Amino acid sequence: MSDKKRKILLVEDDSMIVEMYKLRFEEEGFEVTVTDKGSEAIKLAESLKPDIILLDIILPEVDGFNILQTLKSDANTKDLPILLLTNLAQESDKERAMAMGANDYFVKSQHTPSDVLQKVMELIK
Repeated sequence: MSDKKRKILLVEDDSMIVEMYKLRFEEEGFEVTVTDKGSEAIKLAESLKPDIILLDIILPEVDGFNILQTLKSDANTKDLPILLLTNLAQESDKERAMAMGANDYFVKSQHTPSDVLQKVMELIK
């Protein structure tokens, strides 16, 4: 891997979660950009071209499913890996996300930041 910092776009509105993940990924040398707004997330994905997007579903303004759909239907962002990181534990939500093109779906309460980091490393290889 080159000296270029790997970039993560974290779309999350819970400040405690943001701090926890931001710290964990920065420790691993990632550059972390955070937003809690759907419209901004889409613009950031286009301009930053992050190595991966960690996307919450329950957000103010636009939900994660809409963001996922928008990113996957845009030629500029459709190939960006997206890991949904959410509190929604319903199998139907997971199936919907995967059908829409998410690379994986993690329920926050079932995974530690280290689990998420491990998955991110797999997805961006």
